[in-house]
Amino acid sequence: MLWEHRTLSKRDRLAGDIVDRPVPAGEPDPLVPLGYERNDTIDSLTMLAGSVVVNVVTAGVLAKLHEVVFRRRVANLGSMRGALAVAMLAWDFLYYWDHRWMHEVRLLWGNHVAHHSSQRYNLSTALRQPWAAPLTAYAFVPLPLLGFSARQVRLAGQLNLLYQYWIHTEAIDRLPRVAEQVLNTPSHHRAHHGVNKEYLDRNYGGILILWDRLFGTFEPEVRRVRYGLTTNITTRNPLRIAYQEFIDISSDVLRRRGIGAKLRAVFGRPVSAVA
Repeated sequence: MLWEHRTLSKRDRLAGDIVDRPVPAGEPDPLVPLGYERNDTIDSLTMLAGSVVVNVVTAGVLAKLHEVVFRRRVANLGSMRGALAVAMLAWDFLYYWDHRWMHEVRLLWGNHVAHHSSQRYNLSTALRQPWAAPLTAYAFVPLPLLGFSARQVRLAGQLNLLYQYWIHTEAIDRLPRVAEQVLNTPSHHRAHHGVNKEYLDRNYGGILILWDRLFGTFEPEVRRVRYGLTTNITTRNPLRIAYQEFIDISSDVLRRRGIGAKLRAVFGRPVSAVA
């Protein structure tokens, strides 16, 4: 983070296009803040601390869930040669769908919105983690069902999230073309965090961008990225950053009439989504 701060402090952030290709018409993008801002970084680190506490508290329950599913496994892929590589590939595939559903289902978005709440994009943004992550643990149940041990699943997830840390930066422009075609890169993930119309709901991959290319959710970075939410939050209260969407969902459920409307308030598309 210190290296990134020094690198970005020497650059100016200009509005406009990044590569020479057409972009959607409209008003010119405003200047996009570059680098670090003190309060924003503090908020990101506070969210990280809260996330660690939540994960520690819920670790036992999730471990028990893995144990129960593992006893009922339908395969033993964890005992094959190269099992960790296979577990990493499977984890990355499941992460794509988990991440995509968090953008498409409002209840799950309530967990993920905190990560997108910063209007800056730097390595501290990667640490702005949610406080309800166990809500999406179901997405990785297929791994123990296929015979991957708790250690293999944990290591596959840790390596995946470690990879995703370094791509939260504007200090790196593009990787070689082959890497950009296959891997999730800083350029691809910048677009994912953007609220420019063309970037909304794109680039969900963890390590591989191939999933987005395969399932039609890929979008290259061709215009300067504006970060944050479609309706940005103004609070610095960590509890509100973490749980405001859940509060809004509860309010909408109470306010709406009819079971269908109430269900849509919980399981419909988010009303304030991001890229």
